[in-house]
Parts: sequence; C-alpha cells; structure tokens
Amino acid sequence: MSNDIIEPARLVVPNRDEFASKDPSEYNELEKSLAGMPYNPFGDDLVKARVYAKITCRKYNDSDLRDHQARNKILGELFGKFSSGCYIEPPFYCDYGPNIYLEENVYMNHGCIFLDENEIKIGKGTFLAPNVQIYTAGHPVDPILRRGDEYCKPIKIGRDCWIGGNVIILPGITIGDGVTIGAGSVVTKDIESFSVAVGNPAKVIKKLEKVDLDI
Repeated sequence: MSNDIIEPARLVVPNRDEFASKDPSEYNELEKSLAGMPYNPFGDDLVKARVYAKITCRKYNDSDLRDHQARNKILGELFGKFSSGCYIEPPFYCDYGPNIYLEENVYMNHGCIFLDENEIKIGKGTFLAPNVQIYTAGHPVDPILRRGDEYCKPIKIGRDCWIGGNVIILPGITIGDGVTIGAGSVVTKDIESFSVAVGNPAKVIKKLEKVDLDI
C-alpha cells in the first residue's frame, strides 16, 4: 500500500465452487486464504476491506442504541448473513464481515472479536458471553515465513450453544450443537455436540443428554 489515504471497500467473497475449479496456482490472495493456503494479507483489496470493516464496526458501536432498525441494517450490510432476532452488544470488532454468518437469535455480549479471514458460522440460538474471541487466522511458527504469510481456517459453532466469557476459539474448530464452553477456555480441538468443555486447552468434562432442539 502507498502512503495515500486508503479508500475502504467491502470484501467481495468469491463463489467457492467457481474458484475451487481453478488451478490453485492462479488463485488470488483472497482465494488462497479461503482455501486454507498461505497467503499475503497485505494486498490492496484485503487492506481496503479491513478498513471498511473497521469503519463499519465503529459506526455500529457508536450508533443509537434505541434505533434497532438502523443498527440491524449496519450489520446486515456488513455480514455475510445476519438473521432475524440476532443482537450484538457494542463494542463489536471484526476484520472483514462478509465471512460471518449468523443464524436466527444469536446473541453476543460486549467486546466480542472475530478475526474472520475465513468463514465463521454460528447456529441459531447460540449465546456468546463478553469478550469471546474467534480466530480463523493464524501464522507460521517459522519466524522467517511469519514475516509475510498467514493462513486461515473456517470455524463453525452449532445451534443452542453457550460460549462463556473470554473464551478463545482457534482456527479450524467445529463446535457441535447444544455445547457449553466454560469461561476462560481456549478451544484447540473440535467439541462434540451436547457436551460441556472447560480449560486451556478445553476438554469435555461432561456429556449431556441429547434433546430435540426444535421443540
């Protein structure tokens, strides 16, 4: 990027089927990132998209709490999917926005941070406590490679989950339905449905009876 003022632009997410049919050697940096390949996050389009997201998050965080319609419109334009009944307490922060998909009645408390370099999908009725951090992005452990490249892997959280305060979810994780993650946990491996997991790293300490979540 030059020293000129950056012109923000919303991230345009490509159709996965279309770019999956391409030769990976022809992928642009965004396509590399979505494919889980090492990529350079400092390309112009990605930098502009991150600036757009920061501006939009600030607009949401500073918006009138009484005007739910306007607030929902902001997030509806930022996210890939923002379903009915969703509510996010400010402040909220993300890197891009269009990689975030929320089903109905997702609730997030204050201070949640999403590094959505890849997809973050959250099922309906899931609650996030304050300061939950979801990271699709990671960096090579090799210090030389880390100077330029990063990678990202998608994260999926099922329906009717409760993610406790200050939980960190690392790249590539899948959390099943009806899961509770205890406050302060670091989720480094997949968590099966209808279970309670706590700790760093998070481990299942209790399995719950499976119930019909559609009742």
